[in-house]
Amino acid sequence: MAVPQNKVTKSRRNMRRSHDALVAANPAECSNCGELKRPHHVCPACGHYDDREIIAQADEIDLDEEDAA
Repeated sequence: MAVPQNKVTKSRRNMRRSHDALVAANPAECSNCGELKRPHHVCPACGHYDDREIIAQADEIDLDEEDAA
């Protein structure tokens, strides 16, 4: 079984873990609607990617009006 022969100091342990930190996201602005989106992804707000509509967004439907008719 692997057992360390000497104690690993806090300094050496922390230096080893220096590259494990999470990096912040770098959101980009959508060219169509201006909302923040992930780079190289379809905009979740408007469905556009690179000035093309990829996902058609349906208008909001009011279900109360349909049930009353």
